[in-house]
Amino acid sequence: MIDFRYHALSLVAVLFALVLGVLLGVAIGDTNLVSSAKNGVVQERRAEVDEARKQLEQAQDKLKDEEGFAKGLYPLAVHELLSGRDVGLVFLGSSSDKVNSLVRAAVTQASGQLATVVAIREPLNLSGLEEGTAGTSYAALSGSTQLLERFGALIGRQLVSGGAQADRELISRVRGSLLSAFDGQLTRLEGVVVMRAEPSGMQALEGEQAAALETGLIAGIDAVGIPAVGVELEEAEPSEVSWYQGRRISSVDDLDAPAGQAALIYALSGSRGTFGVKPTADSLLPTVSTSTTGP
Repeated sequence: MIDFRYHALSLVAVLFALVLGVLLGVAIGDTNLVSSAKNGVVQERRAEVDEARKQLEQAQDKLKDEEGFAKGLYPLAVHELLSGRDVGLVFLGSSSDKVNSLVRAAVTQASGQLATVVAIREPLNLSGLEEGTAGTSYAALSGSTQLLERFGALIGRQLVSGGAQADRELISRVRGSLLSAFDGQLTRLEGVVVMRAEPSGMQALEGEQAAALETGLIAGIDAVGIPAVGVELEEAEPSEVSWYQGRRISSVDDLDAPAGQAALIYALSGSRGTFGVKPTADSLLPTVSTSTTGP
């Protein structure tokens, strides 16, 4: 007769073996299942990456085609818009060889000539200016920002129109103290490009004095009635667009792009507005409506 306890232990051993076998089978099955799923996910991701890479290459090819089209269209779009016109470039503060080259290239592309390039010295050399203006109504420039603004207006008019003989003599006397750079000749201009550098390293009073002369200079240019356009490079920081807007002159915030150079030429031709790619811009390029509206 079989012992009951032996039989029970045998059943337990069999059940344990069955359970162990099931667990091992599930574990092995799960491992294979996970491995299979992982391989499937990897293949799907690889396919997605390949497709994204293909789309990127197509987009890059399309962008190159569009850039080529824009570069080819640019000369046609600005052809002779400034034909025979003399244009000036005025730096308020430090000058920039890059901006000089870009403006010169744009004006030349439109059949114009960059006739005058000047940089206003900042901080102002007031002692030198007062020495040069001795005996005139501008002899006390250091004592009055209003007088500095009026003097700036005189400079602005002189830069673009030549002015009266007495004014030309005065400008000649103060040129060394007033300007940190000069290239070309003083002649009658039909457009002016302005590049302002944010004053730095100046005391409060020096900043106020420079600002007064700058404001007067822009007002003097505006009084002559020729287009004035403020410019900056796309990466310029801080932006001077709001300063240009405050003086009611057009502006271009991406001079280093073909669209910015085209906008500059159109603005010098009479279109008015705030052009470029920054949030302050009204549009990338002038439209029919911007040819008669202010910035």
